[in-house]
Amino acid sequence: MERELAALVESIRNAGAKVREMVRVGFDVQTKPDRSPVTTVDHEVNRILHEMQRREFPQDGWLSEESPDDPARLTNARVWIVDPIDGTKALVNRVPEFCISAALIERGVPVVAAILNPSTDELFTAVRGGGLFLNDTRVALSPTHKLDPVILVNAWEFRSGRWSMLAETAQCRPMYSIANALALVAAGRVQAVLTIEPENEWDLAAGVLLIDESGGAISDAAGKPFAFNQPRPRLRGVIAVAATADKNLRANLQIHAEHACSQR
Repeated sequence: MERELAALVESIRNAGAKVREMVRVGFDVQTKPDRSPVTTVDHEVNRILHEMQRREFPQDGWLSEESPDDPARLTNARVWIVDPIDGTKALVNRVPEFCISAALIERGVPVVAAILNPSTDELFTAVRGGGLFLNDTRVALSPTHKLDPVILVNAWEFRSGRWSMLAETAQCRPMYSIANALALVAAGRVQAVLTIEPENEWDLAAGVLLIDESGGAISDAAGKPFAFNQPRPRLRGVIAVAATADKNLRANLQIHAEHACSQR
């Protein structure tokens, strides 16, 4: 997968440079039918990454938040799943958490992944079986002993108080890009990500591999593993825990998720 990783890294670095330029000079914001924002930055990143896929790997499929969904992807053994800007609201508001997220999926499983935060110029990458890297350097995790772990949660859930019981024993903080949050969990900078809200495949595909390769654990809100390139690319929440977190944290978050689901 070295060729795939090299092509992805070059493309996502070029896209990141374009993002920084557009943030500096300005960009247009529109509203999609679902009332979520989309910008000319999203479209430009999508173009750069899609051109890479079509040029370098034309036999592969493509699934992106900013491209019409082509059902032909379901017949491909390999599919690139991309979120050109995860955290578009953060981009619009100049909150430096938005990122570019891309993964190559093979038979439902991510095998190459990259998440770039253009604001910090941090590029997390992984190839299945090869470990986690940050800006081409292998990430070595150190054990943590936090009595009050930092848990990143969906911003709406944070505001609504869904995790108020969890907040009694943990530091719950809102996240504005789930892909960025998953990269932080993989790197051991925060202990977990928790949400029972639906997510799209492009939100999670790259982050799943980063966490796998860091030795962490990740599943949907019901504790089930993810399978990508599905006909309806929607997933049932996320529980992600860093490799360095307390060994009981994963089970504790599962209990909170099940309780929250029962209260809906």
